[in-house]
Amino acid sequence: MNPETDYRESTPSQLSNKDILPVLEMLVLSLDLTLIHTISLDFQMLLLSAEFSKMQFQSGEGCNGVCIMSTTWKDEQHPSFISFISSFLTENSFRLNFVSIAPDFIFNCGGVSVAFIFVASWDSGCTESIFSRIQKLKEQFAHFYVVVTLPTKDQNDYFIRSYFKHGMEFGRPTFIPVQDLEMGFEKIVKIAHARGVCKKHDAIAKLKTEREKSVQSMDVYVKVVTSIPGIDSHDAIALNQAIGSIEAIAKASKEHIVENTDLSTEKAETITRFFRDPKYYLGIKLK
Repeated sequence: MNPETDYRESTPSQLSNKDILPVLEMLVLSLDLTLIHTISLDFQMLLLSAEFSKMQFQSGEGCNGVCIMSTTWKDEQHPSFISFISSFLTENSFRLNFVSIAPDFIFNCGGVSVAFIFVASWDSGCTESIFSRIQKLKEQFAHFYVVVTLPTKDQNDYFIRSYFKHGMEFGRPTFIPVQDLEMGFEKIVKIAHARGVCKKHDAIAKLKTEREKSVQSMDVYVKVVTSIPGIDSHDAIALNQAIGSIEAIAKASKEHIVENTDLSTEKAETITRFFRDPKYYLGIKLK
């Protein structure tokens, strides 16, 4: 979006409970990166559960929090964009203050502070200063995000190269690329407010508990499946992803296993015999 765009014609949108979902998904991925491809959580079901059902946005019913905007960042923006930000925050029950601060924004929501750098205009000539600033601020804030406006493919490609060139560590901090300024600020508010809601209801601790339960269940699953002769942990994970539960594996045909996994025909036959041939599973010694 062009920085000269007049944002005063835009209609600020209200946050809703559905805005919590993508943020929870983003946050939980950082809990255990080694398991994100093998263990998943049903976030929709979590939000409908008794523990999460009370997580509500307060828009229209009081103050959701305080947004502190850097005076330096404000002076660099077009007045109409600042007007849009002010309207958006008012619509979603946030107070706005202008203060000389190191990040571009600090949100105080539900007892948690969330800091942001908002790169409103990506300039390839300023990458050194941008990443140097990010490196300093990530050590100062427990909850820190970087939103970068990248409207073109060339800018996005250059940003990716710069990200790796400057040795950024995945998730420290989390970068959120957006196509325009309006989208970028909406992302900032959603992340900050979802963080506050999660803090208020101890949602992250609940997600960690769910993750631990999933890990324990997976450990048991792998131990059972690898007790089949010739089946290793890789095979067990492949079966979990493609076939499902141990009961489903027991019912699956050899052809179905071969078609949906990378297991060999020999291994698939071993599995089907293990579950269906008493002479086979009673005559072997489990590992």
